[in-house]
Amino acid sequence: MSDYRVIADRIADDIARGRLVPGQRLPPQRRFARAHRIAPSTAGRVYGELVRRGLVVGEVGRGTFVRAAPAVPEGRALVEPATAAPVNLELNYPSAPGQSELLAPGLAPLLRADVLTGALGTAAADGTADARAAAARLLTAPGWRPEPARFLFTGNARQAIAAALASLVRPGGRVGVEELTYPLVKEIAGRLGIVLVPVRGDAEGPRPDALRAAHRAAPLSALYVQPALHNPTSLTMSETRRHELARTAVELALPVVEDRIWSFLRPDATPLAAHAPALTHVVDGLSKRVAPGLTAGFLVVPPHRVDAVAAAVRSGGWSAGRFALEAAVRWTGEGTVDRLVAAKRADAARRQRILAAHLGTFAVRTDPHAYFAWWELPSPWRADTFTAAAAAHGVAVTPGTAFAVDPHRTPDAVRLGLASATEGELAWALRRLAWLARESEPPGGAGPGGPPARTA
Repeated sequence: MSDYRVIADRIADDIARGRLVPGQRLPPQRRFARAHRIAPSTAGRVYGELVRRGLVVGEVGRGTFVRAAPAVPEGRALVEPATAAPVNLELNYPSAPGQSELLAPGLAPLLRADVLTGALGTAAADGTADARAAAARLLTAPGWRPEPARFLFTGNARQAIAAALASLVRPGGRVGVEELTYPLVKEIAGRLGIVLVPVRGDAEGPRPDALRAAHRAAPLSALYVQPALHNPTSLTMSETRRHELARTAVELALPVVEDRIWSFLRPDATPLAAHAPALTHVVDGLSKRVAPGLTAGFLVVPPHRVDAVAAAVRSGGWSAGRFALEAAVRWTGEGTVDRLVAAKRADAARRQRILAAHLGTFAVRTDPHAYFAWWELPSPWRADTFTAAAAAHGVAVTPGTAFAVDPHRTPDAVRLGLASATEGELAWALRRLAWLARESEPPGGAGPGGPPARTA
């Protein structure tokens, strides 16, 4: 049969009519090809089309499965359509109470006609003297005060990561990363033609001996890490591990890109840059501290690297807007950013208490200061089927596969973003997820065998 889509339509119809049930494994592609008298390449296209439609999921080493919740005992209404707007626990942008009222006074002076013209211009890669001084004050941490002359600015922290990596690594080069890493780093690496190499870790973070082994196997061009509140696990490296990792980077003469975007929630965490200032490129920004809609990315680079990284910022078109920098200077100088940070630390602590109240009996890894959590799912759930079932119940979560660097080591876990939903929505979503994971009677007044009712 020439059109693989006709066969895909038949499989889709079998799924819709229940002849193929959620969680059922499809035959290997070669066996499927023999059964349908088609070429193996055509069978591959059929499976690819089913994946594209979101009907199945392929897991390396395990096979291809119908994508939905697993089969459940008779009488349990496990999957039912969501009856309200979904709660998105994939997004993770914190917003403090009264945030807009705090930010508005700093913007008002920029809206004057005699100021606005200049504020709407473009900014150089090194920003302005005021912006460099304000950013240096903002990013100062225990044991580390960055020099204003070492600052560069981008539109956001993601662009800062891209600029740092583009300046350090040629296409085809290798970058060491944690085994679970920020998904957009995977995307950035793909666009730059960079190979990501997972560095084995433990409860303290990436192991120095594993970093040496990865570098011996084939030289690394850089190391990208999140030492404070690692996304997705919320791990903060101990001072000892940070020192050991920095010492290993110095030993290997290996440049480091240190992502500190969540570090404002853990002010006690000394940067790697304090231990290896001649190698470390620090990335931070305003999106989490302030707001995602008006932000800037910060890069603090070794003195001898300023020109090379600035060239990468310009060539990538990643320069910050002058308006955002001017606003940042005012918000920092007036203490607005400090007040927002204090409010968000308190907000994160409240949300952690909500998390503990509803998922405290599960294998959830988090930090009392964090805005996200890493949930290692109970058997027999797989990350993708749980994500699909949660979506069917009106809750969006991020599967662990999004963070895994090695496709052969994909965890059966999901990340929960705690920041963007209201506290009422968050509590409801976590109750619903807990019920779904248990596949049993829910807490607190829902009907027998059904999911908890939405009240927020």
